[in-house]
Amino acid sequence: MFDRSEALALLQLGDSAFPAGGFAFSWGIEGLAADGLLSGHDDLDDVIADHLAQRWATMDRILLRRAWHADDTAAMAGVDRLAEAATPSAEMREGSRRAGRALLGVWVKLTGALSIAYRARVSADPRLGHLPVVQAITGRDAGLGLDAAELVSGWTLVTGLVSAAVRLGLIGHIESQRSLARGRALLSDVLTDTPDHDAIPSSFTPFIDIAVSRGPLRHVRMFTT
Repeated sequence: MFDRSEALALLQLGDSAFPAGGFAFSWGIEGLAADGLLSGHDDLDDVIADHLAQRWATMDRILLRRAWHADDTAAMAGVDRLAEAATPSAEMREGSRRAGRALLGVWVKLTGALSIAYRARVSADPRLGHLPVVQAITGRDAGLGLDAAELVSGWTLVTGLVSAAVRLGLIGHIESQRSLARGRALLSDVLTDTPDHDAIPSSFTPFIDIAVSRGPLRHVRMFTT
């Protein structure tokens, strides 16, 4: 049965206007474009597919699900430390923490009980605050189900990548809608499969990781990652 309340919550939390700081991150789009590896709509769709299949589905989603099922904030912190250890790129680690801490900050201001409790741990440990862990925590604060929390996580990744491409002038607004539609279909396919309970988080997006890692070497850049 169609759940109007949850659908409206998804529209709110998945909206690019939700003040979670996502506009600061391109997750490799800017670097790939600077290196001549992304120049238009087709290239963007390939990058979105790589992100979803080779990073989000196999790593972020696994971490989100583990944090979702964690019994307390100590167990959530354990998942957070796993996210830190499983991310070789220093820039990707920093980006994930900054994005997660920004989202957590919003939910602390929205008086999310679990977010408030977890912020004490994040404030005491600079390794904590990774985005997928915080997405699980804030999803629970928002009253979402796990399926809905995963949907918001994957969708905000897609919209963030497309938004970055538009702001960099790589695609126009009509092309962005085509990429969003393509990303929506890919995300739906990815969500069809349920990961094993004991799945180990891993990713393999070498070109994206290199593009993000080269960011600090660029004299001018718009995005943090």
